[in-house]
Amino acid sequence: MRRMTATRLAAPLTALAILMSPAAFGATTARADDCSGNPNALGTSRTIVVDPKEHTLIGTMQYGETLPLEDHEVVLTFDDGPLPAHTNPVLDILAAQCVKATFFMVGRMAKEFPQDVRRVYDAGHTIGTHSESHPFYFGDLPPERMAAEIDDGIAHVSGALADPSQLAPFFRIPGLRRGDLLEAELSKRGLITWSADFPADDWRHISSAQVVHFAISRLEAKGKGVLLLHDIQARTQAALPVILRQLKERGYRVVHVVAATPDRPKTATEPAQWVPHWIHPPVVAAKSPLDTFTFSATELPTRDMPRSARSVWMLRQTQARRIGVFHAPTMLRIGEQYAHSIMSAVSKPDSVARIPDSAPPSPDDKMFRTIKTGSRSDAPAELRIR
Repeated sequence: MRRMTATRLAAPLTALAILMSPAAFGATTARADDCSGNPNALGTSRTIVVDPKEHTLIGTMQYGETLPLEDHEVVLTFDDGPLPAHTNPVLDILAAQCVKATFFMVGRMAKEFPQDVRRVYDAGHTIGTHSESHPFYFGDLPPERMAAEIDDGIAHVSGALADPSQLAPFFRIPGLRRGDLLEAELSKRGLITWSADFPADDWRHISSAQVVHFAISRLEAKGKGVLLLHDIQARTQAALPVILRQLKERGYRVVHVVAATPDRPKTATEPAQWVPHWIHPPVVAAKSPLDTFTFSATELPTRDMPRSARSVWMLRQTQARRIGVFHAPTMLRIGEQYAHSIMSAVSKPDSVARIPDSAPPSPDDKMFRTIKTGSRSDAPAELRIR
């Protein structure tokens, strides 16, 4: 009789425990991912659930608000894939650290490599779209071509998944070349337009050490934010383990982002949480990079402005004029040495990373593993990807 009573009591108690567990509250509750295979893993500290109807434009490189992150929180995003030669190793690197990210995929790439789209989803990452064929100057396309790029990209990425609902309503404009009509079209489809808070410049012909430098130094300047990377680049694949190690050593926490659904309510936030400390009134106007990505701000930096604000500002731009401003030298610790840099938020050719009294670091450095598969020969023909 006592055994039967204990059994009967155990069932409701177990159900109550499940209901009270963090998992029962969905992704809105912060928790570290279980990474039993690597007790020292960086992990994913929590998941934010966002409502596309409430926040349609995020990322302070172009817009006036970003994700509601706490200090020392970072969201990892990857563009342009999938490309098996590099996307799959990137997935392995993230899995080893139990880190979740968001992948913005190109439609033609997804059509060519559907099995890799599914692998990204099966690994627990969020998948958004990045147009059908990654056209440059997306915001200047004719309306019909613009709509086709959006819709065909969504169709091919969702078609590669077992269930179209597995595709998040997230979209990143190729090259961040925005336009009012383009943003209106994306909003009309219920999509969140993602910019970023800082890039790692991994699309440029730079070393993996420099990718690490740009990623970490720009994150350190702001203290939190959305990092833009590309999973089709060999240099990104080589740099990613070092970036994750640096995040762990510097006390940063990775945040995963998913979209709200009827069964998954949004994370409760206050409006002020979406406006980071480096944004000052008046609100940042949407900007479209001309020759390259640039940081955004609303005013010239002053001496009394916080270091994080000074390091990310961008002058007001017009089609006819751009001005570059150089920042004071910074010191970035990489491994056991410090990388000395002179950063320019606009004139990218002048940005360097070097160990004092030495040549610029290269992928041959001991802390990096050289990857010799840097070509994109397995990409679909005639596909231009930045």
